[in-house]
Amino acid sequence: MFRGLSFFALVAGGLVCLSCLGAGFPNPVMPGADPHALAWGGAVWIYPTWGRGGQQFYAFSSTNLQRWERHGPVLDFKDVRWIKDDGRDAHQAWAPGVLEKSGRFYFYYSVGPQGETPSRIGVAVGANPAGPFVDSGKPLLTGGNGFEAIDPMVLTDPKTGKSYLYAGGSAGAKLRVFEMNADLVSFAREIIVTTPPQFTEGAFMHEREGRYYLSYSHGGWRDTSYSVHYAMGDSPIGPWQYEGAILTSDANRKGPGHHSFIQHPSSGGWLIFYHRWENQKGDGPYSGSRQVCIDQLEYYADGRIKPVVMTSGGGENR
Repeated sequence: MFRGLSFFALVAGGLVCLSCLGAGFPNPVMPGADPHALAWGGAVWIYPTWGRGGQQFYAFSSTNLQRWERHGPVLDFKDVRWIKDDGRDAHQAWAPGVLEKSGRFYFYYSVGPQGETPSRIGVAVGANPAGPFVDSGKPLLTGGNGFEAIDPMVLTDPKTGKSYLYAGGSAGAKLRVFEMNADLVSFAREIIVTTPPQFTEGAFMHEREGRYYLSYSHGGWRDTSYSVHYAMGDSPIGPWQYEGAILTSDANRKGPGHHSFIQHPSSGGWLIFYHRWENQKGDGPYSGSRQVCIDQLEYYADGRIKPVVMTSGGGENR
C-alpha cells in the first residue's frame, strides 16, 4: 500500500495506484468516507465524502478494482447558488448518492452541518458519471424540527419503475422516504415509514430476487459502535423486518459503516463499499482519516445477508 506523501501525490495527480495485482481487494482503497458505488459502462465508480471540511465532490473509477482514476470536481459548492442562502459562510460536502436513469446521472448530496441553520439535500444532473453535474437550482429537502436532511440515496424499483429517495439520521435518527417525480429532481409525495431498529444514518436500499433490503449505519461514526444493520421486506417502502448487524468492528478495523452495495459488472457478484478506521485501539473516539474499503457480500439460501468478513491488503482477513 502507498502511504504518506507519495500516496497523496498520486491522488493529486488524478490516478490512484493502490496495490500490486493479486487476489482480493487492496483494502483500504483510499482515504475518504461514505462511499456510494455505481456500476456502469463496464467500470465501477465511487463517490465519497472527500477531504475534511471540503466543499467539492469527486468521483473515482476503476475497471479492475485495483487502480482508480480520479475525476472532478464533479460538483463544486461555488457553482451552487443557493448554498449560502442560509447565511452561513462555511458548509461541508457530505455523503452523495448517484442514480443513473435513461442515460442521465442524478447526483444527490448533503450540505452540512446542521446547527444554527438546518442541513439540506441538493440534486444535480449530468450526462456522464464523471460529471460535471449541474445543480437543479434549489434544495430538494431541508432539515429542521429534529430532522437532519443528510445521506440521500435513490432507488428505482425494478418492479414498478418508481423512484424513491431515502434520507435522514444522526441527531434525530429519523428515516424519511419520498416518491420522486419523473424528473427525479422533485418529490411526488412523502411516504410515512417506521424508522427501523438501530437506525442512525446512511440508509441504502437494494433489491435482489424480489426482496428489498433496507440497510443503514448504527452508532457513533468516530467509535467502535459504528456498524451496518439491515431489515428486509417485499416492498421498497416497507414494512421491513429487522434482521440484525452484518458489518461490525474487529480487532484492527473499527467503526465500519456508511456503505453501498453493487453487483460486480463482470461477475455479477455482490460487493459492499464502506468506510472504516484502520489500526485504531480501544473504543474511540478516533481521529485522522477514515478509509474506503471493499468486501464481498454473500447471502444465505433464504435470502438473508451473511455477516461481512472485512479484509486487508490483497484480501487477507487479518
